[in-house]
Amino acid sequence: MITLETIEDLKTYIGKTTGQSPWIKVNQERINEFAKATEDYQWIHVNEEKAQKGIFGSTIAHGFLTLSLAPWMSYNTYEVKNIAHSVNYGLDKVRFLSPVKAGSNLRGTFKLLEVTPSKAGYKIKNELTIEIEGEDKPACVAETLGIIYPS
Repeated sequence: MITLETIEDLKTYIGKTTGQSPWIKVNQERINEFAKATEDYQWIHVNEEKAQKGIFGSTIAHGFLTLSLAPWMSYNTYEVKNIAHSVNYGLDKVRFLSPVKAGSNLRGTFKLLEVTPSKAGYKIKNELTIEIEGEDKPACVAETLGIIYPS
């Protein structure tokens, strides 16, 4: 975990990796809860028996479940102190490259791409790569956008 004192300190990481989150397990219970929250009950996510006979041999996490772990991954990778708060601003270039089978462990690696002034704060753009433990190909690659508001 990297702790930075100011936004100026954060700027020194442009073009560099700011860190890697711990592993987080994506088990069937988490997948089922996400299905319930989003009303997405597609069988590849929630029907374990049918999914075992399917193309992946297991149920898989929703792509948006994988992506929804981005804030947790970020909070467990780096922080900037001496700010009022930060908010999620959106995403660019999201790609789901590999299915996340139930029971998999995921972690995110962040590379800081941009820090640009905005009206009330600074827009932050990171490249997030979400890897699956034991797999060569990542689950997801996305550009995450946030705004940091100075104190």
